[in-house]
Amino acid sequence: MSVVVTGIAELVTQDPWVGVVRDAAVVVEDGLVRWVGPAAGAPAADRSVDVGGRAVVPGFVDSHAHLVFAGDRSAEFAARMAGERYDGGGIATTVAATRAAPDAELRALLAARVAEMRAQGTTTVEVKSGYGLTVADEARALRLAAEVTPETTFLGAHVVPAGADRDAYVALVAGEMLAACAPHARWVDVFCEPASPHAFDADEARAVLLAGRAAGLGLRVHGNQLGPGPGVALAVELGAASVDHCTHLTAADVDALAGSGTVATLLPGVEFSTRSPYPDARRLLDAGVTVALATDCNPGTCFSSSMPLMIALAVREMRMTPAEALRAATAGGAAALRRDDVGVIAPGRRADLTVLDAPSHLHLAYRPGVPLARALALAPMDGPPGRD
Repeated sequence: MSVVVTGIAELVTQDPWVGVVRDAAVVVEDGLVRWVGPAAGAPAADRSVDVGGRAVVPGFVDSHAHLVFAGDRSAEFAARMAGERYDGGGIATTVAATRAAPDAELRALLAARVAEMRAQGTTTVEVKSGYGLTVADEARALRLAAEVTPETTFLGAHVVPAGADRDAYVALVAGEMLAACAPHARWVDVFCEPASPHAFDADEARAVLLAGRAAGLGLRVHGNQLGPGPGVALAVELGAASVDHCTHLTAADVDALAGSGTVATLLPGVEFSTRSPYPDARRLLDAGVTVALATDCNPGTCFSSSMPLMIALAVREMRMTPAEALRAATAGGAAALRRDDVGVIAPGRRADLTVLDAPSHLHLAYRPGVPLARALALAPMDGPPGRD
């Protein structure tokens, strides 16, 4: 069954770069884009969908999210708004609640969060573990995550559990825990943040990442969130797909990223939710660094699933243009996941289309907080379930 999507006032293909087509159409068949161009030249299809003069953009690619968790940390958010500094310690609260939750509860919470994302235009999402911190609980989180996305990330090295011996815990993560989790994961990640007493230094992070790579997993890094540190340099040295946060960067960090294939994934919802300085996206872009935007949806530092909000924050607070922010939220996210089938609307790519209740992509930043975006129900989420 082929479908032609018509009535597109503005089609942002990201092929090449922004790639805007006015009065456009897209033909979809078997879940893939078959044709893109002016509506007047669209080939015949079995049925048509008219979006009524709206804009269409690639489905958002959220390349950093922590969705497998239970519990509530709203009181912690309120405390930060009153001036308390974030240092990563609140993760232990979520760990306790997540360990206590049965599979059915976690599965239902995860499905609801994925559906919430899709209702806001996200069609591909990465999901991390990291709220179990035992062999069994980390493996459980990844098994559940794999039910909704192929982009699953082992984050046993999220924090050192309270009372644990650091060396013993790093050995556990890089050994028995990794062995149990690797069959359910595509990636390995580590919170490399010497400024936090709960996170991992460069040597500890390196040990985890090298073990993950030896187990066949791709590499990701949480780095340079709370202060300058070794995260970016380590990510570039080891060829990680992305280093995420990048809030505090030296000139050497920027140069290293510019000369590498590592994507700088920026998470402005975290700065919004912690009253921290925003990353300098302009500096990275001007240096030629590939930038992605993601939500970092999590219960502690950014409980938002909205990629449109991240786009608006990037434009308002990080000096990105609307086109650059949209690019980072689509093709940039795809690059951070090393995917060439999503983030762009072009023949042969997945038919992941997001419709805006607006005539132009500019409205994503122009009308922050307004529910403009939704995934068009032509293809499922990047793994079940996928419903509007």
